[in-house]
Amino acid sequence: MTIEKGQRIPQATVFVMGEAGPEPVNTEDFFKGRKVVLFAIPGAFTPTCQAQHIPSYVSNAEALKEKGADAVVCMAVNDPFVLAAQAQATGADGKIDFLSDGNAEFTRAMGLELDGSGIGLGTRSLRFAMIVDDGVVQEIFIEPDPGKMTVSSAENVLEHM
Repeated sequence: MTIEKGQRIPQATVFVMGEAGPEPVNTEDFFKGRKVVLFAIPGAFTPTCQAQHIPSYVSNAEALKEKGADAVVCMAVNDPFVLAAQAQATGADGKIDFLSDGNAEFTRAMGLELDGSGIGLGTRSLRFAMIVDDGVVQEIFIEPDPGKMTVSSAENVLEHM
């Protein structure tokens, strides 16, 4: 079942890249007490993610924060090492936080997984964005075509904040 507006974010373990390497993060703790704009990409360094989705949030990170977001977060079913490289390559370092859901635990718990095995990607995340306030989904925007970025853009999210 796909997570919906008004539902609480499921508890799962994801990872961030720390100074000493990957560090586990409990999603319940991560979203508690703050407003987070979370967007998910099907894969780091894939064409739409690299050229459009992440740059959309890099250029609008400050505007999202001015509208009340405590954090802007990119999540992918990739390992934290790859996501750290993605942050550097896109100029997102220091503007956007990256959450690694390498085991797709969080993605599956939200019902937002994508079967990319037909092109060698395995389980990935659908392309989506959501506004989460104190662990509760306020708005969710799921792309009808994961190869395109329309409703999950930072510009669209800004209109709903």
